[in-house]
Amino acid sequence: MTDMAATARTPDSAAAAPAAPKPSLRERKKQKTRVAIRTATYRLITEQGYDATTVEQIAEAAEVSPSTVFRYFPTKEDIVLTDEYDPLMEAQLRARPADEPFLASLRHVIRSSVTLSVYEEMDRTDETRIRTQLMIDSPAVRSRMLESMSVTGRMMCQVLADRTGRGPDDLEVRAYCMGIVGALLEASIYWGENGYKDDLRDLVDRVLVAFEGGLS
Repeated sequence: MTDMAATARTPDSAAAAPAAPKPSLRERKKQKTRVAIRTATYRLITEQGYDATTVEQIAEAAEVSPSTVFRYFPTKEDIVLTDEYDPLMEAQLRARPADEPFLASLRHVIRSSVTLSVYEEMDRTDETRIRTQLMIDSPAVRSRMLESMSVTGRMMCQVLADRTGRGPDDLEVRAYCMGIVGALLEASIYWGENGYKDDLRDLVDRVLVAFEGGLS
């Protein structure tokens, strides 16, 4: 899941989750290329704006061909929105205790995801802010973000269905999970619209509490 989107290493979840296999050399090279493309994109966007940044410029800055950029990211919007957190988030959700309320599991995993993506991993705060601002300012990015988050929502539907014995396509399951996804998106937008002065983790907690308990 992008911004929330994005899964962190916390003591109890790390102990519960099975050790991930070490990526192959090929996978490490592919990840290095993805990071180079994203880093170049964010730098160019910061310097000259999103609309003025072309895939050809990104390719040159990342020292790859335009075809390589498109092989990793089908559209320019995908470069700033795609991350590798959904599979990690799913693994962490499945590692939580089976009898734990689903929203409590989500709160734990999403909060730690935000901690990793925003505060720990290569100081990505600026990238996260750029991404959030693009969601606010660019209709194309916002539209693509909604598509991306629907994928996250479907993943959550499957996890919740497996926990409850219901089908992932049950209306209630879909409404519940997509409602959470929408709430998290609003937390990111609120964060950007208010000058990024709040702690994003606290905003995540606020929307999940509101989703759980309603408004008094």
